[in-house]
Amino acid sequence: MEEEYSLDDPTRLVESASEFAYYPGPLTDAAAKDFLDRFPLPLIINALQTKADFPGLENAIVTCLERVFKTKYGSSFIPQYMSFVHVGLQAESQVVRSLACKTVTNLLENLDDKSIPPIKLIIDYNIYPLLLDSLVTGNEQVAAAAIDAIKCIAGFPEGMAVVFPANNKEVTYLGNLASRSSSLGRVRVLSLIVKLFSISKSVASVIYNSNLLSLLEAEISNSEDTLVTLSVLELLFELAEIQHSTEFLSRTTLLQLLSSIISNTSTEAILRSRAMMISGRLLSKENGFMFVDGSTIDRLLAQSESQDNDECESALEALGQIGSSIQGAELLLSGFLPVVRHVVHAAFDRQGHGKQLAALHALGNIVGESRPENSKILNADAEENLRRLIYEVGSDSSKLTPSGLFLSILQQASEFRLAGYRVITGLVARPWCLMEICSKQDIINMVTDPTAETTKIGMEARHNCCKAIHNAFLSSKLINESSLSGIAANLQEAVRRGPYLARKQSEAQPVVMTAERF
Repeated sequence: MEEEYSLDDPTRLVESASEFAYYPGPLTDAAAKDFLDRFPLPLIINALQTKADFPGLENAIVTCLERVFKTKYGSSFIPQYMSFVHVGLQAESQVVRSLACKTVTNLLENLDDKSIPPIKLIIDYNIYPLLLDSLVTGNEQVAAAAIDAIKCIAGFPEGMAVVFPANNKEVTYLGNLASRSSSLGRVRVLSLIVKLFSISKSVASVIYNSNLLSLLEAEISNSEDTLVTLSVLELLFELAEIQHSTEFLSRTTLLQLLSSIISNTSTEAILRSRAMMISGRLLSKENGFMFVDGSTIDRLLAQSESQDNDECESALEALGQIGSSIQGAELLLSGFLPVVRHVVHAAFDRQGHGKQLAALHALGNIVGESRPENSKILNADAEENLRRLIYEVGSDSSKLTPSGLFLSILQQASEFRLAGYRVITGLVARPWCLMEICSKQDIINMVTDPTAETTKIGMEARHNCCKAIHNAFLSSKLINESSLSGIAANLQEAVRRGPYLARKQSEAQPVVMTAERF
């Protein structure tokens, strides 16, 4: 084959590789075998090493090999070409380095030959240090591919010792790598740590015990470079999303550092905003109470009362995040009642557009709109405090009752109606709220009117609200009230119609027109 397709003119190789690389649909082992029978790997690799400057060759071959090595058949050849992977990880070409990183991933994910331990190949060919170098010095695509490969290595029990050496003086210890890297390199190392942390609780434990979370603390403490700090905060937000993060993050000073950022008025507003959101996310998680010392929530309350609209809205959104979990809602309504009082007052105060909207969505979270049906109702003390706050705000307003408050929100612009639907959807699980809703025919008329909303999200929010009222009605004592039978029928019909149907009759109607005369 090598003689038939001379490298003096690699045109046919480029054309065939391009056709193979961009052929639509999933790639089979048979297709990979057919291509390699026509163009053996030694020929392809030789062309990549000696003819890279031929127009289109490098990109065509790299893309082609990426697809070949994703197949079981193609990946079976990788152990024979580990020296190529080793060289590729040191190539000047970024696309070749990316290919080499992806080839490591394919080796670990697709190799079926159990007689060849893939981690032993990684060690024997000194691949891991080269992946780390690609992580901190490669372009964005190379760094992403390196992270994927390292994450795969850590997924093997024997690979854990490679990624997390017992001796933290090793050159491959991630803490040492971060210390000798540029600011961009440090952020990438932290990104790798977050990705590794997400693998499992056991890997997260190794990361914590290796003192690698301290790298995040150090970067957040050093707020001289706003872009770096913002990048690290985004990584911390990603970390907070991981299911098992609370147990480990609660042992660090990260929440205290976030609180310091929130309260430091000399810090960039965007950093304070992200710090608020991350704090809210951490405190909303199961066992989030492990973080609570009161100061963070107090600082969020202070920011939610700020005259700065952006900071106020971010703080309200963070408080809503805390209240989105049943633990967080009970925490706020039991131990931080002034916080919820402020949210409720702001939700029905028409003085500030953005502030009111953020408060309505925060209240929607606290009352359980985003929680499962069996997690909407809180403990008795929290429920009583919530009921009292809603009636307190109603009696202090010109609307006098909660039903008046709800109706006033539904009579505002579409974005407020959307938030209002969320609040009612969560609250109506309470009998007292259901009674308030049923006492206002105008509210029933609005939530059952299929023409009330014109956007998809608005139609769905209205219909979800209607379903919540209907379900609450069916499971309440009100179902036996003959005076409410009309409301029950309206709700049932509206639920049956669904969110989008704007007319009861959708059949085509005949149109009679006079004949046109010329």
